[in-house]
Amino acid sequence: MHELSIVQDLLKLCETNALKNNATKIHKVEISVGKLSGVEPHYIQIAFDTFKKGTICDETQLIAKLQDVVILCQDCSYEGEITENIFICPKCKSNNIKVTQGEDLMLMHLEMS
Repeated sequence: MHELSIVQDLLKLCETNALKNNATKIHKVEISVGKLSGVEPHYIQIAFDTFKKGTICDETQLIAKLQDVVILCQDCSYEGEITENIFICPKCKSNNIKVTQGEDLMLMHLEMS
């Protein structure tokens, strides 16, 4: 379960940002989890709740938003979400596409005081 190491890195990132901003408490952490990231939001939540104890994030609420897959067609310039794992342009049926969103895990927002 690689979510454990991801959460440990996330907590370090939160602590670093808090120190840079002279914050003593983090209230909310918002992350974006791409559908193709290989990360399960449920397991991220469990790991976060387990590892946050005794850190600056001890009372922090984690919000994990699932990011849909967005493609860009290299042939017709269509850009939009795909809902199924069929990597073909819905407009021109080309398979010459590039995934532009939905592969990453990103820290989007921190609320701290």
